Amino acid sequence: MIVSQILKSKGSQVHTVSKTALIKEVSCLLATERIGAVVIIDQNRLVEGIISERDIVRGLSNYGAKVLDMPVEDLMTKNVITRGVESQIDELRREMTNSRIRHLPILDNGRLVGLISIGDVVKNRVEELQAEGDMLREYIATG
Repeated sequence: MIVSQILKSKGSQVHTVSKTALIKEVSCLLATERIGAVVIIDQNRLVEGIISERDIVRGLSNYGAKVLDMPVEDLMTKNVITRGVESQIDELRREMTNSRIRHLPILDNGRLVGLISIGDVVKNRVEELQAEGDMLREYIATG
């Protein structure tokens, strides 16, 4: 299965902020939307970075409470791993596992069009395994 198929069923909404947003604003967004990461984009929807709950916790450990008034740019991951809409889900699963990341921004012609989480990848795999099991049971029953 390719990424565009997952985005079709999941939707392509991605929560984004600019690199000048404050950490306290991002923390509120993460909590309110019950999400694990926010993508940082410029005015052309080009990805500049990503910030996750983990990044904020590390920032809190390093800077204390003053981290809340810091701009996102100070904590965000700048070298973001991304994939295109035609990427295979197996490729995403390998990349997420090898790079130990939980979110991959999805691009189309360089512009942000979606975000795939490790939860989306796992859900897809479970659905594939259920479908395979159903086909095998049907084959055995009609065999």
